[in-house]
Amino acid sequence: MSTTTNTCWSLTDDLITNFQREGYIIAERLFDDEEVDLLRAIGRADHRLAQEAWARRDGEGGTIRLTVRNELENTIYAAYVRCQRIVDTMERLLEGEVYHYHHKMILKEPRTGGAWEWHQDYGYWYDNGCLFPDMASCMIAVDRATKANGCLQVLKGSHRMGRINHGKVGDQTGADPERVAAALERMERIDCELEPGSAIFFHSNLLHRSDQNHSENPRWALICCYNTARNNPYKESKHPRYSHLEKWDDSRIKEIGRLQLAEMSGELDQREDVPAHLS
Repeated sequence: MSTTTNTCWSLTDDLITNFQREGYIIAERLFDDEEVDLLRAIGRADHRLAQEAWARRDGEGGTIRLTVRNELENTIYAAYVRCQRIVDTMERLLEGEVYHYHHKMILKEPRTGGAWEWHQDYGYWYDNGCLFPDMASCMIAVDRATKANGCLQVLKGSHRMGRINHGKVGDQTGADPERVAAALERMERIDCELEPGSAIFFHSNLLHRSDQNHSENPRWALICCYNTARNNPYKESKHPRYSHLEKWDDSRIKEIGRLQLAEMSGELDQREDVPAHLS
């Protein structure tokens, strides 16, 4: 597994090579305690986020909730999407300018959070007019991610298989089971257990999934998805065509997060799950 521990993220040539070979890299503690505490506190208190969340049934009787947004507002979510720490890394990994394709918050709740079937993101995005899989995502752990609460699993090197056919599994779209079974016999499955603030950058063709959350702990994650400017979709779809992404200094995460949390302070005073230094 390719990891680094540094809140001042620096992408090395070795990590780029690992991304190309394995389809992902893990950045431990990419965001510091205050940055991720702000994200968690705002997410938990965000009534709009809760109202917009929609459910998808897995093929095992569980349900997973998530929100997906194409727009970037003046919020902590946008500050993460725009931050140089992520965007500069993406542009080196994908070898060119990237833009915001969309972002989503995965709300995998205790005891009820459903599973994700094996899939490739490009298995979906192919149908949106993206000719090439020159796309990737950064998943930031909002809560600690463990095997018990359904952490992300990846199949190392599976992005080199190319795009796999996908079909319906419950309310989800999963990769061809026969092909996945063959890949599982030849490739290593990795459980990506992450501390809050750690992140995984992964290629759009990497096979990944997660189990249901059978624990007493939530597993929320913010996923920032990017497409390359050169891969501008040839048709309209539910996600946007190219538009220039304005990068923000990393300091904007705390700056905007503190302001956003202050605006919510009346609601947060009544909550017990907000860290004392943020309330």
